[in-house]
Amino acid sequence: MGNYYVIVTCRNSERTIEKAILSLHNQTIRPEYIITIDDGSTDKTPDILKQMTIKIQNLYVITNPDMGYDVTRIVRNWNKAIEYSREHNLKSTDYHMIATDDTIYESDYAKKIISLMDNNQNLAIVSGRYDENKYEKPHGAGRFVRNSFFDNVHHLYPEKMGYESVILITALKTKMGYKILEEARFEHTRQLGQDHHFYEFGASMRTLGYHPIFAFGRFFKYFLSGKPIGRMGALYMVYHYIFYKPKETGYDSMYPEEIRKYLRQNQINKIKSLLKIK
Repeated sequence: MGNYYVIVTCRNSERTIEKAILSLHNQTIRPEYIITIDDGSTDKTPDILKQMTIKIQNLYVITNPDMGYDVTRIVRNWNKAIEYSREHNLKSTDYHMIATDDTIYESDYAKKIISLMDNNQNLAIVSGRYDENKYEKPHGAGRFVRNSFFDNVHHLYPEKMGYESVILITALKTKMGYKILEEARFEHTRQLGQDHHFYEFGASMRTLGYHPIFAFGRFFKYFLSGKPIGRMGALYMVYHYIFYKPKETGYDSMYPEEIRKYLRQNQINKIKSLLKIK
């Protein structure tokens, strides 16, 4: 069966980090190693992590200085972990898993997902399910990414908003796929989105080139159902999609035209399919 390593980001996570890491360490198929990036915690998180490295031999901790909270560092920290594994010649794996400081996984979570991906080589990304809502795409924590695909197409995550979505887009673009495995379950110990107003949900739809019909369709779906981000979250999302102005470079910039064109055409095809237009 395939093997994997885990990336965990955290900041001021003294209440949740130990349980989060233990749920990964205690998987029936254990990760080859866990790389945790402490993004400048000012509480007891560093002490907890130090004690955990004594008990868990394959737990590695990267510690950043405290520069305040900045959501743009999440993807940079993922890349730090990936580069750490390469620079320190840690064991090569078939997959890497993205986890967080507030997610708890059932004990056979990894086993279920790896079994599926081992038997379906065309799957590039697979995640489990954390609530009772229906989702079409893997998002956020709990995702497994096939390293042969990732290393060949990306090597590192693009350090700009929409970095999770663009991996799904390039999977389709390279004739691969993704899936949510309903029976693989995990939970968030913090409420989704409690620390932000879904700015990036809307702004990243602009940087990725979402078709307006598709973007507004998502808004109405979220607003009418109130799930998964609530009605206010849906309003913030559509507001930022309409009024966001991308920067020329950096985290807030547009994705390459080929990515935007591919995504928009894919969405147009879906709209036509729903409307049964040839």
